[in-house]
Amino acid sequence: MGRGTVAVAAAALLVVVSGCQLKSSGDNLVAGKQAFVAKSGSCHVLKRAGTTGVVGPNLDEAFQRARGEGFGQSSFVGIVERQILHPARTAQTDPATGKEGPKMPAGLYTGEKARYVAAYVASAVAKPGEDKGALAAVGVKKSNKAATAKGGKLEIPADPSGGLSYTFASATAPAGKLEIDSQNKSSVDHNIALEGSGVDEKGPVVKNGAVSKITATVKPGEYTFFCSVDGHRQAGMEGKLTVK
Repeated sequence: MGRGTVAVAAAALLVVVSGCQLKSSGDNLVAGKQAFVAKSGSCHVLKRAGTTGVVGPNLDEAFQRARGEGFGQSSFVGIVERQILHPARTAQTDPATGKEGPKMPAGLYTGEKARYVAAYVASAVAKPGEDKGALAAVGVKKSNKAATAKGGKLEIPADPSGGLSYTFASATAPAGKLEIDSQNKSSVDHNIALEGSGVDEKGPVVKNGAVSKITATVKPGEYTFFCSVDGHRQAGMEGKLTVK
């Protein structure tokens, strides 16, 4: 969804849709959350899903006023589903930078999956608290684990759900030649990059099980590993490497 599109849609359609009490047939919130995280989490902030994307609008902010005025899931389903099935033909311009933002691709979700995603987003957007039950097991989980280099190689996979994170938040390695491999099982583009102490390496952008790989000679000190895809590092896809 282009920047600003959701907010405009909410303002324009809320009164009409709320009167219709639209609902998603065959509602499956768990499937909807999984699909949203996998394909939209890298673009949008949705707190209850754990997503932190910055290239598209913040969905919680877009619906915050309407939620505060008492509108809820049945009101939002139709708005979200319309945006999925009929995304804006032109990208929105960011007023702060004057740059044109990305457009939501057509056909990102279709059929039942579009309804599932719309139902989940409608149930979660601008809503305080955390998902419960089966929904709590789905979504982006920020890791606090540390990886350790073995035999001159360090493995730091991307979050397999497609979220903007790695499965490790930090890593340690001895000084010397170091290879860093980052497998990305999701369909969202990611890579591995490393900077610090004169090192500036970026691996290829990969997806669908491929591995992004870099090699560098590292000295004792602290480095930052991150994803260099636009907006991913800014959304928190980075960690600290300590070389001893």
